[in-house]
Amino acid sequence: MLVLVLDSSTPAVTAALAEITDDVRLLASRRTVDARAHGELLSPQIAACLAESGATAADLTAVVAGLGPGPFTGLRVGLVTAASVAHALDIPTYGVNSLDALGHAAGTDLAGTDLAGTDLASDDLAGSDAATGRVLAATDARRREIYWAVYAADGRRLTDPAVGAPAAVAEALAGLGVTTAVGDGALRYAELLGVPVRPEPRYPDALALARLAADRVRTAAPTEPLTPCYLRRPDAVAAAGRKPVLQ
Repeated sequence: MLVLVLDSSTPAVTAALAEITDDVRLLASRRTVDARAHGELLSPQIAACLAESGATAADLTAVVAGLGPGPFTGLRVGLVTAASVAHALDIPTYGVNSLDALGHAAGTDLAGTDLAGTDLASDDLAGSDAATGRVLAATDARRREIYWAVYAADGRRLTDPAVGAPAAVAEALAGLGVTTAVGDGALRYAELLGVPVRPEPRYPDALALARLAADRVRTAAPTEPLTPCYLRRPDAVAAAGRKPVLQ
């Protein structure tokens, strides 16, 4: 089964083709980091992935999309594109929380991984709590805030996705047993968060998105509405009612 995978919840515009059988593997992928060009980049990336894999749009059996959290405009581009492709081809859509893709990809042994903001050597990490502890996944929410959630070492989400200032998130982490962090938001605010930060994964991972939707693809689960996860109101709001004209 050939699946189109899209994510535009961060400055990284991601498109990929995944083959889902008993296993999941990427056949082609594209990622460009540009917070101002989601709309311009995504469709050409899809075309490039199809061309690289020798497939056509008619070969697709489903679309998997990252649901955010993310800024309104960029996130909307990916979800509208995913819904449009699925509607045109009459194939199902499946959504995955974009932080879950970070948490899933990070749920591996940390031994030998370089960490930002820590003096621990790789030998110190092997067999330590950092190799099996909980992981903070955080992306940049702008306004000096981050979108975040905490994950077990096997990638299971332990807290609801939230948005907040890094200092406030650091306080929330105190009782959660977090030993490392991943994601662009964590890298930007490593000093404020006070936990070691891995350089990768920095953005939601296409293979992780595909793996998290794989069971639904294999069983041909009913299509899902791609409901974006914003966590806060958009900057643009509807105008208030007109003020009465004083005579």
